[in-house]
Order: sequence, then structure tokens, then C-alpha cells
Amino acid sequence: MKKKYLIVGAGFSGAVVAERLSQNENNEILVIDERSHIGGNCYTVRDPETQVMVHQYGPHIFNTNNQEVWDYITQFCEMVPFINRVKSKFKGNVYSMPINLHTINQFFGTSLSPEEAKELIASKAVSTIEEPANFEEQALKFIGKELYEAFFYGYTKKQWGCEPRDLPAAILKRLPVRFNYNDNYYAMPLQGIPRDGYTAIFENMLNHPNIEVRLNTKFDQDYPIAGYDHIFYTGPIDAFFDYKYGRLSYRTVYFEREVYQGEDYQGNAVINYADPDVPYTRVHEHKHFTPWEQHEKSVYFKEYSKETTSEDVPYYPKRLAPDMEKLTLYQKEVENLKGYSFIGRLATYRYMDMHHVIGEALDLAKQFTEEPHYSPTA
Repeated sequence: MKKKYLIVGAGFSGAVVAERLSQNENNEILVIDERSHIGGNCYTVRDPETQVMVHQYGPHIFNTNNQEVWDYITQFCEMVPFINRVKSKFKGNVYSMPINLHTINQFFGTSLSPEEAKELIASKAVSTIEEPANFEEQALKFIGKELYEAFFYGYTKKQWGCEPRDLPAAILKRLPVRFNYNDNYYAMPLQGIPRDGYTAIFENMLNHPNIEVRLNTKFDQDYPIAGYDHIFYTGPIDAFFDYKYGRLSYRTVYFEREVYQGEDYQGNAVINYADPDVPYTRVHEHKHFTPWEQHEKSVYFKEYSKETTSEDVPYYPKRLAPDMEKLTLYQKEVENLKGYSFIGRLATYRYMDMHHVIGEALDLAKQFTEEPHYSPTA
């Protein structure tokens, strides 16, 4: 028996569900997206001047501890191993991130052993804070004032547009402080970047006779939905209900593109700028995400953060108390809908890494197939 599915959004959530449903020859799947391209915020494209593969909406390094998610996504690409080694500039010095033994020794002008460094950080931590009430207290409790002000205060203030003490402690769930010289930004065992860029993954996933893709197509109250057995919605939850309870707040980012006429502008993929008086949060030089390629020139982007307006691409959900109150109202509306599934970071108003998005999409898709239920481990 034929079934028709409408999928709103061609990012990972929508693409995974579409690919899984397409394996049943009786399914007809239409994927729509209001943008002019597939891939959502993971979209990659060659820079026209330098031919460097650019992550159009900011750097994406795939990392996961979930073998099933890794095995799934690598069906559609060659994932080249890649270690993200982030640096941070503060008061004219360059430090290794996340905070590790090298960072500690360089910052304090010491040559401590791991145990000595643990003792030093313990002595710096603010022990009087039992239950952190905000972001700042969370940081002070674990690393103390000096490291907090150097690597978190200015960067966080720029990223979120407010004082860190006005942010909930939950934003800083855990502080990765390593008492060894491991400068791998991620702790996940499986890490990589697709050799041909992320867009190629989406092209391979959606290249199926049962899938039709329509770009530059906006989903709104007037979109014709008659005849579909189910609709998978991956857009903003507040937009779906025409913002009847108000807009949920996000931070967004924008970029200033610069071309460097030499081979290498900064010597690293990502460098954070922690000083409060530097207006941008970080600089990413994209040729370093594809070290297997050679380019005569380089392209880099200064990244700025600001509040999201109706004209912006939403990135990071703020999830402050007023937002969560609105979200509860929207979620109650979702519960009353029939024939819809809300999936992904925008539709659920959560910050999600790529592997979490893919895992949840696989999980949901299996409810509409005869495959065993998927249980994410991450």
C-alpha cells in the first residue's frame, strides 16, 4: 500500500528520515526546504576564489561515540580522520584548548606534573560555592577566577550577549580540564570530516527515485498538506504555530570573509579570541579542515555573535526561563496534533550535535519501518 510523506527541512533530521523511508518502494517522499540548497547548516561549498571547501555556516567536525551512527553516515561518504585542535588567544598569548596541562603550565609559568597541576587548580577553585546558581559560579567552582576570566568570561559574554552570571549554570554542564597534554578538542573516539564535504553526503542520501526535493519552498499555514500520511517537521517550533506565544530566543552568528594571498593565514583551523575587547569570537581558516588538499591561497572567516532576528538563521537556543515557559505551551500544541512528528534542534528547541540529530532521526524513522528499534548510546 502506497504512503506519502512530507518532510519539512533538508538538514540531517529530514535527510535521514527521507533516506530511511525511501527504502520501502511503496513510499513516496517529498522533501521541501526554504533555502536554495540541501544540507541545512552543514552545507559545504567550494569558495569561488580559492577553491577551498568552506563550511558555509561555520565549522562542523563530525564526532561521536556511537558506532551505529558512524556506520550509518559513512555509507554516504568517506570520513577522513580529523583531530580538531583549537587554540585561544588572550592578552597576546596563544593557548591550547580545552584547558590541559600545557595550558595550565603556560598560563601560570610553571612546569607542573599532572598531580601538581590538579593540586594547583583545586587551590584556585572557589570552594565556597556549593551549588552553582549561574554560568559564572559554575566556572569559578571548578577552575577559579584566573582561568575563568582568561578563557571563559570574555568569550562567553560575546557569544551570548550578556554577563555570564546572567546565564544558567546548565549552559556550562561540564568543564573539560585535562591534566595531560591531550589537546584533542573532542573526547569522542570517532572523529572525522567527509572528504568531499557535507553537501555530498546529503546528495547521496537524497538521490533516490522515491524522494523528490523542492528547494526555495517555504512551509507555512497555506502549504497544501492534504493527501500525506504523515508530516515530519524540522523547522522552528514557534514558527510552525505562527509565534502565537511569542518567539523563542536564539543567538546567531555571522561571518566576515577574507582571502589571504599566501598559503596559510593563522596556522590552525580554529582560534578563539577570548579578550572582551576583540569583537569577534573566533577565526576559522577552512583549508585546515581538509589537510589532504593543497591550495595556493587561503580563505578565513571572522565569526561574530548576536541576537537572532526574523531575518537571521537561528543557531544556539538560549533556553532562558521565559523561553522554557513558551516552549511548554508550544509542546502542548504539538501533543494535540495528529499525523505530525517534530524532530531536530529547531523543532524541539535544543542544542544538538550532528550525531545526536542523526541518532534521533534513525530512531524516529524506525517507527515507520519494520526495522528493529534504534537505541542511541550517546
